[in-house]
Amino acid sequence: MKTLLLLRHAKSDWDADFETDHERPLSARGRRDAPRMGRFLAANGPLPDLCLTSTAVRARTTLRLAHEAGGWPAPIEETRDLYHANPPSVLRLLEGIDDDVETILLAGHEPTMSSVVEGFTGGQVRMPTAALACIDFEIDEWEDVDWEDGTLRWLVIPKALKKAYGG
Repeated sequence: MKTLLLLRHAKSDWDADFETDHERPLSARGRRDAPRMGRFLAANGPLPDLCLTSTAVRARTTLRLAHEAGGWPAPIEETRDLYHANPPSVLRLLEGIDDDVETILLAGHEPTMSSVVEGFTGGQVRMPTAALACIDFEIDEWEDVDWEDGTLRWLVIPKALKKAYGG
């Protein structure tokens, strides 16, 4: 079995000083929500074997804060392929993942995150900021991943975790 974790970047700060969309930082709320998601994943699993993030500041920061708060051992790699990604490009990225990776976490953007969850599970979903989804696939190799072959194990949002995981 292979597992895909999808993390939408946390709330960004539209009022901050940034020159391009790629450089837009997190808001104070985003900086509170991202660690909460990391603590949730550390407590409930599955922990990722590898984390891939969009190169955008808000996605990288979300993943870094979640990773640190959860104490995950997985390495983090940045890829421009997740910035302005679309579902077919995410599928191609997953098909190229090393099969030693059982659980991968992708940190990215909307509308891609919601569309990818919908594509893999066949259900209609909305991924608000800092939402985290877990999808299981009954496959042994990432090259066999395909649309509507996944099972949504859970989808959580930071607001639902406020009491249990602080922030």
